Amino acid sequence: MYSKAITAAFTARKGRLKTPPQSVQTVVRKRYPRAGGDGLNVPIAKDKTMLLIPAIDLKDGKCVRLRQGVMDDATIFSDRPAETARHWLEQGARRLHLVDLNGAFAGEPKNFPAIKEILAAVAQHIPVQLGGGIRNLATIEKYLALGLNDVIIGTAAVDNPDFVREACREFPGRIIVGLDAKDGMVAVDGWAKITPHRAVDLGRRFAGDGVNGIIYTDIGRDGMMKGINIEATVRLAQETGLPVTASGGLTNLDDVRALTAAEPHGVSGAITGRAIYEGSIDFAGAQRLADSLTQR
Repeated sequence: MYSKAITAAFTARKGRLKTPPQSVQTVVRKRYPRAGGDGLNVPIAKDKTMLLIPAIDLKDGKCVRLRQGVMDDATIFSDRPAETARHWLEQGARRLHLVDLNGAFAGEPKNFPAIKEILAAVAQHIPVQLGGGIRNLATIEKYLALGLNDVIIGTAAVDNPDFVREACREFPGRIIVGLDAKDGMVAVDGWAKITPHRAVDLGRRFAGDGVNGIIYTDIGRDGMMKGINIEATVRLAQETGLPVTASGGLTNLDDVRALTAAEPHGVSGAITGRAIYEGSIDFAGAQRLADSLTQR
């Protein structure tokens, strides 16, 4: 099952996927090499252009999008997530964002077979980051061994901040903190629970732990096609000194232009989902626009 916007591309794509040239990488932990691919695999904190990052959210092994994080309000876009990953690779994606939605609610990996297939398909070409259900070092080690580039710690970062510090020490340069918020207040457990913690306060706390960056999701806009909360994203970047990737609400090219204008203030990229699956944004064209605006 595929959305109309990508079915035709999948059909035309057969046999045309090109393998980017491998590049020599200097890695922090040699037994967990980063992905190869045309010099595009750099830590999220050091990217020089505004990256648009396709999202593959996994529920019961399928690629879906939720509205405001509600599991019962899911649209299925594909039942072959590895093929979806290959599609975005061919469209010029320089990084992929995976979420184990079932894992986020369960507190442990629940879509491991699908994640393994995705990594086997694209991780040798571009970096892949993953969040959802990551609560211990053993899970991080398991994913990195399969070729995952970056691990996103969300709920565990809020419930056990020392875990972030420990993970950064054990896997330097490979840890991203995910802060999901509604009206500025952080949510955990798959967004099912709103905490009393402000995203800015937690961001400041993690700034000294060595995280590779922050992914900031405005729950109120995620999957709603309402535009990105640029103001809150910039504030988080400025308050923490960390590069922040925006998530939730990317709708059209005006949002891309607004994002690139915010790049000098610490906004390093944006995760996009529903807009590229439903076709309101052409991914390849949007990335070209971001490149042209940030390289001026």
